[in-house]
Amino acid sequence: MNYKVVAHTLGWVMNIEAACMVLPLICAIIYREPEAMTFGISIAICLVLGLCLTLKAPKKKDMYAKEGMVAVALSWIVISILGALPFVISGYIPNFVDALFETVSGFTTTGASILTDVEALPKSMLFWRSFTHWIGGMGVLVFIVAILPLSGGANMHLIKAESPGPSVGKLVPKVKSTAMILYGIYLGLTATEIVFLLFAGMDTFSAITLTFGTVGTGGFGVLNSSVADYSNAVQIIITVFMLLCGINFSIYYMLLLGKVRDAAKSSELWVYLGVVALSIFAISINCSGLYETVGDTVRHSAFQVASIITTTGYGTTDFDLWPSFSKTILVLLMFMGACAGSTGGGIKVSRIVILFKSILKEVKLSAHPKTTYKLTMDGHIIEHSVLRAVNVYMAAYLMIFVLSLLIISLDNFDFTTNFTAVTATINNIGPGLSKVGPTCNFSQFSSLSKLVCIADMLVGRLEIFPILVLFTPHTWRK
Repeated sequence: MNYKVVAHTLGWVMNIEAACMVLPLICAIIYREPEAMTFGISIAICLVLGLCLTLKAPKKKDMYAKEGMVAVALSWIVISILGALPFVISGYIPNFVDALFETVSGFTTTGASILTDVEALPKSMLFWRSFTHWIGGMGVLVFIVAILPLSGGANMHLIKAESPGPSVGKLVPKVKSTAMILYGIYLGLTATEIVFLLFAGMDTFSAITLTFGTVGTGGFGVLNSSVADYSNAVQIIITVFMLLCGINFSIYYMLLLGKVRDAAKSSELWVYLGVVALSIFAISINCSGLYETVGDTVRHSAFQVASIITTTGYGTTDFDLWPSFSKTILVLLMFMGACAGSTGGGIKVSRIVILFKSILKEVKLSAHPKTTYKLTMDGHIIEHSVLRAVNVYMAAYLMIFVLSLLIISLDNFDFTTNFTAVTATINNIGPGLSKVGPTCNFSQFSSLSKLVCIADMLVGRLEIFPILVLFTPHTWRK
């Protein structure tokens, strides 16, 4: 284990987090809020710690898979702890476990909250709360890869450990250029949505914060009603951008290069769009009569389907009041999640496709055991290592899910609350059903259950293994 290069990376993470806190500091100054001092103190703490670790660069800068996973896992823990400081110092969330829950929920783009009155927070705090979504959506380590010169395969190891999906590849030969392209697309989507929301009549502050939550597929709003009180036009714009941000960003790169045919070959994309369309249709039919017009029914159905499958978590209506059939569809979408390589969470559409193909292969082999079948996806053979990784991921996912469910059940809430609470946190969605439904929050859970949910959010965002690596004794041996 190269401890020095890991510590150096953590130092840069702290420095970048300090830089990110400058924006809410400016927001506090603009709105003349006393929280400017809070962010000033938080920035100072991040910088002091960060500079201590980065002033002297390590002589041996090699970083391999083990160091990459440890650096990513520790980085997310560190940015969450330091990111909670403004909430604690300001006194708006004095309990550190609650502040950590809110911050982890922000960075992991989960959107689950312990706050009962969001509108009581000053604008600078709301800005930081939403900005954590944007930071965590693409990943702070991807940003580091774009700006820092690293060696020994460090770039690819960091991106692989932080990026969601069963496999991560380079868009261009240089990994650093790949990271810059990803952030370029990310910034483009962010700027475009802000412009659309402004044209729809939204004020600048709300347009920026809601865009952070949409593009990062997070879900923190600045109103207690989430998105319900905004105009139909705003809700439609957010619906479209949630769906766009649930698509693999490599598709956008292909489109920018004019490779429309290559982009259209993505089976994951078509499955994603097909599931969205079928879900909207089924829920619209099932919820007919709940709203005044057919248009309202379709709009609410489309918004909630987009919000749940992309694991954003915004709401325009209380879907906990929908019929059981519609709620069941939403819960299934919670597990599926968005595409690999997007800012969305969940198991990922590509994994579902691979698992479905694996089942079909086993069925065929059962009938014709002497026949050889090769699994393919988009014209490429699925390597055994990818298939093994998917199977191991699903096994680990189920084990963590069951263990989490058992622990939070000690709070003695109903099964629907417990089940969807774990589902909503490990899949980075936000709202669940019953006591954690769209009109409720996680404040009723004990500190133990909140810590379990915090762990689930981190596990879900980092795709399990980087977190598990921290608890393996072999990891820490030189």
